[in-house]
Amino acid sequence: MIRGKDVALSLLAVGTAAVAGYVLSSERSATGASRSKADLGARVIGPDEVPADATVVDASAERLGRIPGARQALERAVRNGAHEEWEHVTLERDGAWSVVDRIRQSLPYYDADGGEYNGVYVRYNDRIVVLDAIGWARLEEPVA
Repeated sequence: MIRGKDVALSLLAVGTAAVAGYVLSSERSATGASRSKADLGARVIGPDEVPADATVVDASAERLGRIPGARQALERAVRNGAHEEWEHVTLERDGAWSVVDRIRQSLPYYDADGGEYNGVYVRYNDRIVVLDAIGWARLEEPVA
């Protein structure tokens, strides 16, 4: 009979600890939702640097306009004459990492196999700009 009480008390203690852990975990995730971060980059290239089999999208394309930060990155690259370095826009909000997928799936993304740039080739007025997610998207856990 004592053994039965010991087992019951142990099960009660373990069950209580499990419920408390679940409640604390749920409260933490509700108050500090995970956020994601994505970096979009753009750089100006010469017309002779466009791969022969790459599709060039016009900057006014509707699909391009639906990607958050894309136009801003393109404008910065052209305005600053970014030939040597990437101009970038950092998106920090829920779902920002999905921008990487949207660039690769909704636009003619070029996967380079040589010395070309990966990304979407965009005609911006009289210039060609390459747009890509230059930093890997990464989930950031909230600080407790």
